[in-house]
Amino acid sequence: MLVFACNADELEDGDSRPVATAPHVAVFRVDGEYYATQDACSHEHWSLGENGELEGYEVVCPLHMARFDVRDGRPLCLPARAPLTTYPVVVRDGQVMIEIPDDAESATDEHSAELSAAE
Repeated sequence: MLVFACNADELEDGDSRPVATAPHVAVFRVDGEYYATQDACSHEHWSLGENGELEGYEVVCPLHMARFDVRDGRPLCLPARAPLTTYPVVVRDGQVMIEIPDDAESATDEHSAELSAAE
């Protein structure tokens, strides 16, 4: 399903923002292109859309300086080891839309339950 993230003119190059979807997503703009990943850092679950620093195609989590490539979600340095989930982005009629798989919410709920059980 396509989910509205923001109007295209609301994000300038180098900007990011969280999007209240299920699952929570962050949208980034780099060199005029839009990218979307899971919002939570895979290391300590901080919001990358709200708190992350965007440096080119890399988003840096300020908590422990984990870095990820927003194009494919891969971790670029420790302490992050797990990649971020990425989502296709469509810009249509001036609106940035994120393509969220129908099963994404249930997969996120299962992952959250696993994390809670591990604590």
